[in-house]
Amino acid sequence: MEQQADADSLTVDQLAARAGVTVRTVRFYSTRGLLPPPAIGPRRVGRYGPDHLSRLLLIEELQSQGMTLAAIERYLQRLPDDLTAYDLAIHRALVASWMPDTVDEVTREQLEGRVGRKLTDDDLSRLEAMNVLEGAEDTGKAEDTGKTGVFRVDPGMLQLGVRLLDVPISQETLLASREVVLEHTRSAARELSRLFKDEVWLPYREREADPEQVAAMKSLSAHMQPMVVQALLTAFQRSLKEELRNAFPSEGGGRDAGAPTPPESGHPPTG
Repeated sequence: MEQQADADSLTVDQLAARAGVTVRTVRFYSTRGLLPPPAIGPRRVGRYGPDHLSRLLLIEELQSQGMTLAAIERYLQRLPDDLTAYDLAIHRALVASWMPDTVDEVTREQLEGRVGRKLTDDDLSRLEAMNVLEGAEDTGKAEDTGKTGVFRVDPGMLQLGVRLLDVPISQETLLASREVVLEHTRSAARELSRLFKDEVWLPYREREADPEQVAAMKSLSAHMQPMVVQALLTAFQRSLKEELRNAFPSEGGGRDAGAPTPPESGHPPTG
């Protein structure tokens, strides 16, 4: 399987193409300090890596949310300095989750240009299993579209999904993992909705007959969504850390030393 490009291997033109922006945009963000400076390679040519690409994609996602450059700068300054490209991709997925569902339709050639690598039929099947893309043909199956087919792609998840192609996990495991996540998130959403309805909404409606007050209470559910998502994310991260520590204890018996732990994510934007 063809691997992702090594660190610091992209020229500014390649970086811009991968992110779907112009070189002028990349240079502008660099001037504003939103992008770290590139590594200087032979002939003093700037070289960019996965961290630059993930950060650039995050900036573009934040801009699509309507955030100003000053707000984006404040957001980025609050992020830990040691975030990896994976961490930034997770941030971007969180940001994209607040946007209306958007789907890009691209050919296989365009898709490969966007991710910067050739994609085998197995790669496409794995991306489909992760719900990153689907075939735009009548069958809806990526493997049935052929080399000249058109794909519907989730732009918010594309780069993260492509990174997972190089993780040695079978398609069956990806499908099983997706089902576990869907099952438990739906269950949590169902129970939280029931609690809100039974414990907050119905008692309030019985007490208040003012239509304006009822409408205000209805809007509360939408305002609660960011808080609920942040609470779920934090709880999941902590639970996953604990499970990993238990599954991979250090040789010395300590639960903290040497155990793999997922990185902490910052707070999703509220602006």
